[in-house]
Amino acid sequence: MNTEKKQAEFGSRFGYIMVAAGAAIGLGNIWRFPFLAYRGGGGIFILFYILIAIFMGHPMVEMETAIGRFGRGNVAASFGKVKKKYTFIGIIAVICTTCIDVYYVVVGGWVVKYAVAYITGTDFGVDTRQYFDGFIASSVEPVVYTAILIIVTAFLLFFGITNLVEKVTKFIMPALFVLLLVCGVWAIFSSEGALEGLKYYLVPDFSKFSIKMIADAATQVLFSVGIGWGIFVTLGASLGRDHNIKRDSMWVTICDTSVALLAGFVIIPSAFGAGVDVASGPSLIFVVMTQIFDDLPGGRLIGLLFFVALIFAVLSTLFTIIEIPIKWFEETVKVTHRKATVAVSAIIFVASIFVSLGFGLLSMVKLPWLDVNGIAFYNLYDWLDTFTAYLLLPLGCLLTCFYIVKGWGFNGYGKELTADGRDGTISTLHKVLATVIIPALMILILLNCFGFIK
Repeated sequence: MNTEKKQAEFGSRFGYIMVAAGAAIGLGNIWRFPFLAYRGGGGIFILFYILIAIFMGHPMVEMETAIGRFGRGNVAASFGKVKKKYTFIGIIAVICTTCIDVYYVVVGGWVVKYAVAYITGTDFGVDTRQYFDGFIASSVEPVVYTAILIIVTAFLLFFGITNLVEKVTKFIMPALFVLLLVCGVWAIFSSEGALEGLKYYLVPDFSKFSIKMIADAATQVLFSVGIGWGIFVTLGASLGRDHNIKRDSMWVTICDTSVALLAGFVIIPSAFGAGVDVASGPSLIFVVMTQIFDDLPGGRLIGLLFFVALIFAVLSTLFTIIEIPIKWFEETVKVTHRKATVAVSAIIFVASIFVSLGFGLLSMVKLPWLDVNGIAFYNLYDWLDTFTAYLLLPLGCLLTCFYIVKGWGFNGYGKELTADGRDGTISTLHKVLATVIIPALMILILLNCFGFIK
């Protein structure tokens, strides 16, 4: 029996779009996007981010989805469908996403902890940074919350991404939109100075334009839209021939970009209104936002809604990014989906313990990273983040473009993308994007990663 016959398919177009959008919509949209938008000049960053999402994010979603639907297997097998020698591109994606899983579940566990803290009325104290640092430095509590998150995710994946996960995501994704919208409106009308923050966020200031800003915006699109991970190759393998990939990819990109913009709508005006600077990294939502919520009227309730929204974002992403190595393990080792789910989840959990302890007991463990400025030393979390997000993701996109242009060819790709012409044709612009524009942006990201762009 061939793989294609056994491949389960999504029950509805809406279900697929919600799962695909949810896979890309995660913590990166909610903590990283607002920080980069703030640092990048607000409105000018937003303008270029939207343009890059249209001309890089959307076509990459189309490419990856078409590769998956044609390949009908795990990421590596799908890239190897045309020629076996291209299997390595999918292997890079599996390695990248598994490494992301290892640190993503740790931060996801922190989100669960804070949601529980808001439910139980925990006092974060005057210094929210001290509370946060004390929690993540603990050797036990963060690991427990990480375990809870992995168990819930693995249980839902037992039934396959096109079954229970699809049903759950069809609820949590619309709820995520609503919760973020409520948080943003509440923050704007509850704090003085928030409208000034909204103006900074939405009105472009072209004096703040820079190549560094473009590189940061392009990097964030990799995070926000979820390209280079193997997400859409994996989901595309379960996509029926009746789906219009071009149209569905457009909706996935719109949903994802909307959530990123909504996250900025919540956080930047709130920060302006509270008179605090927007911090970078995970501390943004755990230190800055808890401080802001403490000062807002009804802050406890809005804080709870915010962290529940974050849990939805975490779960919607984990469903797919853990499914990527699970699917590869299942088909490579030839075991059942449930056995693969248990094995991969256990491996990710054990590795995540070391990442979690890297903020406390193993904080002295540092790994080297070489760039144009010399050798830097990062803890386990920061090293994995840099290795995956700034190196493997752009490399994966670069190789995907090469595969489309040289490996598969536009004729073969076009037949799959358009269902043999049923859904239109590949435009000249699309070919230029895959051949020149997207690879150029990936090279820009890599140069930025290694410190060549200031």
